[in-house]
Amino acid sequence: MSGIYIHIPFCKQACHYCDFHFSTSLKKRDLMVDAICRELVLRKNEQEGDIQTIYFGGGTPSLLNSEELTKIFDTIYKHYTVSQKAEITLEANPDDLSYDKVKELAESPVNRLSIGIQSFFEEDLKLMNRAHSALEATNCIVEVNKHFDNYSIDLIYGIPDMSVERWLENLNRALDLEVPHLSCYALTIEPKTALKAFIDKGIVPPVDDALAHHHHTVLLERTEQYGYENYEFSNFGKPGYFSRNNMAYWHGKSYLGIGPSSHSYDGNFRSWNVANNSKYINEIMAGGLPLDREELTVKDKYNEYVMTRLRTAGGISVSEVEKLFGPKYKEYLLQQAELPISNHLLFRDEDTIAVAKKGKFLSDGIAADLFLVNLDT
Repeated sequence: MSGIYIHIPFCKQACHYCDFHFSTSLKKRDLMVDAICRELVLRKNEQEGDIQTIYFGGGTPSLLNSEELTKIFDTIYKHYTVSQKAEITLEANPDDLSYDKVKELAESPVNRLSIGIQSFFEEDLKLMNRAHSALEATNCIVEVNKHFDNYSIDLIYGIPDMSVERWLENLNRALDLEVPHLSCYALTIEPKTALKAFIDKGIVPPVDDALAHHHHTVLLERTEQYGYENYEFSNFGKPGYFSRNNMAYWHGKSYLGIGPSSHSYDGNFRSWNVANNSKYINEIMAGGLPLDREELTVKDKYNEYVMTRLRTAGGISVSEVEKLFGPKYKEYLLQQAELPISNHLLFRDEDTIAVAKKGKFLSDGIAADLFLVNLDT
């Protein structure tokens, strides 16, 4: 097993764009930590090999105090074999990262932070209903720099009314602070979110895809100038600072998802826990596993391979497709890739098919064109 993902389903307040599973009520926090530890024990036999990555996502994992984190870590280290060189990441919000909190985390097994900055501008943070201020965004990075060598920040582009100049200034602030890793995402409008309702009512202007594309172009140019490698569509790292958790996911490694709404994958089966805190806690503490499970077909595995690998700088290995899925899948891949290659959206270099710079913003759509709909095998 490559890694363990732990979902902490609590937030101080709801961001307007977020559709992840979380609760702003912290009443069941103690019970949730107990249930997470219990699920770790219940599923310990799913482990094969050393754990290489542990990732706390959410929600807002930085809401956990030292006692809660220690309880989870004690359970992991008692029941799982964790590599001494494991990458252990915790997602954190700037408003949580006080001097004492950063020092506390630095003294824990956590050796990497993923900080939800999103923007260094007050107007963007208010639009998204983030809990932190622009000043806290900068100050927390200064503090983290004193205690962590390895960390990442999230930034969002394509925000309504965000000029190209403001997006460039966001990037420049991160670069001036010498952040070793950036995760940059285009704002997407998810159904049933507050932001979707604001746009539908005309309170907030709709997302401009052309502007987001321009922002993405600026992102590629600026990060390249500063020596970052775009190793996966949304991720930019200095050499030696690529996220091992991200790389494992995009290269199809197995992982165990713990906590409500979390997903697991073992190469053949995918499962997902119930996205309801009370149901999750009750069933776990009764000794059950509140999850659904599906077996992946060869077609499912091929489509996932194409989707994930095409997002990476390494692209798709033609010989690996043939080895994993057979000659018919290889032939299908090469046939489907002909048009995007001729349009300079993809390129082929010996055994590799990868996204060209011109096609990067369109990566997901290009991947969909390579998906298998039907093939007689």
